[in-house]
Order: sequence, then C-alpha cells, then structure tokens
Amino acid sequence: MKVADILRVKGNTLFTVPPEQALADAAKTMAEMDIGSLVVMDHGDLVGMLTFREVIQAVVRNGGTLGSTIVRTVMDDAPLTCTPETDMDEVRRMMLQRHARYMPVLDRKTLMGVISFYDVAKAVVDSQDFENRMLKAYIRDWPVDEAGSASTSSSAG
Repeated sequence: MKVADILRVKGNTLFTVPPEQALADAAKTMAEMDIGSLVVMDHGDLVGMLTFREVIQAVVRNGGTLGSTIVRTVMDDAPLTCTPETDMDEVRRMMLQRHARYMPVLDRKTLMGVISFYDVAKAVVDSQDFENRMLKAYIRDWPVDEAGSASTSSSAG
C-alpha cells in the first residue's frame, strides 16, 4: 500500500498557515477545525509544520499564554515528509523513529496532503480486515470430500 492510497480515501482538504501568522490565530484554527496540525507555507513552499505539540510547548514556555508568539518561532522547520509513492511500511517506520504524528506528502515541491499516524493505523487495520474477510471466505469455501470431511493432501511416511 502506498501513501497515495491513503490520500485517495482521505480526501484533499489542506490547512496551511504562513510563518508570520500569530500562533494564537493558528491555534484557534486548529481548535475550530478539530485538526492536530497545520502545514507552514511561505510563497508556495513548505517551510515547516505546526502541531499541537509545538503549541503546547509554547504555552508552557510563555507561562500559560501564547502572547505575541508567531508560528515561525515554534514550528518544526525540518518536518518529516514523504511522497505519494512512499510505501506504508516505510512511512510507519519513519513516523515511529521520529515520533512524528503528522507527515506532509510532497510530489516534488507540491504539497499533496498530510497524513497522520491515525491515517496510517486505520489503513493497516482496514487492510488486515479485508485480508481476514478473504481468508474466512476462502476457508468457508474449502473443498469437502465425499465423506463430508475437509480433504487434505498430506502423506504419511
């Protein structure tokens, strides 16, 4: 399974923020849209990622407020990225290794979407569910010999 498969199911709604935006406004957008991340874009280029992790760290550093903090000062300026053709096993490994919950998907320099650890986990579970249903259907349709028992082809020796 590839990242493109997840994006196809997930849809292509993207939420971005400029690096000079007030962090309080970005946090408000995240709360209103019920999203855990914003892609930070500057002149059409991905320059960072803002997640609830960075917002919470900023609140703690500022004594419980966001004050006049801007996104650029707290964003992850080297976010983990992947392409639509990246294999899901590679994405899982990368996300686990970096403790990343969100990953922008780039096709060259074009932002195609963002996948979350939830999206990856859901894709794995859905894939396993499909495989389980296929195996159960195969077992139900297992050929039965004339005596009524399942036929086996083992040889005693």
